Amino acid sequence: MTASAESRHLWKSAKAHGISRRRFLALLSAGGAAAVLAACGDWGAYDKAATPAGERAQPVSSEDKSAWFKDTVPFIRHEDKGLEARLENMQGLITPQHLFFVRNNSVSMDIDASQWRLAIEGDAVANPMQLSYDRIRNLPSRTVVSYLECAGNHRAMFDLVNGQTAKGTQWMTGAIGNAEWTGVSLRDVLIPAGITDDATSVLMIGQDAESPEGGFRRVIPVDKAMHPDTLLAYALNGDVLPKDHGYPLRALLPGWVGSSSIKWLSHIEVSSDDIWTRNNTTSYVLIGDDYPAQGEAQGEVVTDQNIKSALALPWPAELTVDSHRIHGYAHSPNGGIVSVEWSDDSGNAWHPATILEPQVQYSWARFEFAWNAQSGEHTIMTRATDTQGNTQPDAIPFNEKGYLFNQPLPHPVTVL
Repeated sequence: MTASAESRHLWKSAKAHGISRRRFLALLSAGGAAAVLAACGDWGAYDKAATPAGERAQPVSSEDKSAWFKDTVPFIRHEDKGLEARLENMQGLITPQHLFFVRNNSVSMDIDASQWRLAIEGDAVANPMQLSYDRIRNLPSRTVVSYLECAGNHRAMFDLVNGQTAKGTQWMTGAIGNAEWTGVSLRDVLIPAGITDDATSVLMIGQDAESPEGGFRRVIPVDKAMHPDTLLAYALNGDVLPKDHGYPLRALLPGWVGSSSIKWLSHIEVSSDDIWTRNNTTSYVLIGDDYPAQGEAQGEVVTDQNIKSALALPWPAELTVDSHRIHGYAHSPNGGIVSVEWSDDSGNAWHPATILEPQVQYSWARFEFAWNAQSGEHTIMTRATDTQGNTQPDAIPFNEKGYLFNQPLPHPVTVL
């Protein structure tokens, strides 16, 4: 599409949403296509994955809550696959259960813990076993503070910011939460099972039977499985793990993409060979010209998350003419956040934000800055840097599943 054709298409969409020509031009000047599209509505409420080009997906009725147990009202709903959190509803470091996002591959499971068992087997364990819920709860516990983020968080930005549509749920910024997780170190059940020296892969399988392979599954290398902070979690923020979040037991892999933290965990297979499944060959793989194939995967297998930051504001936001304290969240799998900068002039000048509470373990960081809001259309961007010197990049290569988008986000703000 040529630049002029794109502008005509944007103007047609803006006009259909009641935006004046004057405001359209101001939005285009301030934040480009991203600002115009964002002003056309709450794009996070729509799943464009299965929508034909040029057509807008229709919102799903908020009355149907059959896919989840929690109240869906505080969330942006993505059909039956996800409940996206609204960062503007979060104030502190820890995300309350009722605001914690949900990503399912089926519907949330209702499992009777008294009948449930965790099976540990495979050719790389000497003592296959089954553990009951009570037996796991009686093992030495470990608590970790960690953010959990879907690999596709910010996926919609490939389209809104770069004009490249990726497949999958069109998450905005809310497929993330930060919590206190309590459970048992995975290694503390693998060692009694007699994990052998030639163990290579650990396959974890959930009990969500409607998944394509008969239970959602992810493979992790044995060194990650044996890390003391890789958990089998049974509690969230000090309470019993909610059904939507994997009760009675889920994995937690700090710093790794959320799909690795299997919910409703029921089976662990330890193998002396590399294991390949749908979720490390065609899904949760960076597929594109910049990502060469790895083993049987079509590209680079997604494991670690990457550094990101986002404002805790609605998208788009509306503020009054005044001085505002604006906050947001930043995180990195590679270390603590040492700085966050913000810009309101398309990145020509950057200003330091203040990092608030000290980060704990794998927690995200909360940042804040004062902004003197003047009437008109604006775009605010943030970028974070961690202790290892990693900074959000100006651009990232496209991948067809839309994973790991972490460019600075041009957040549109209208000041009235």
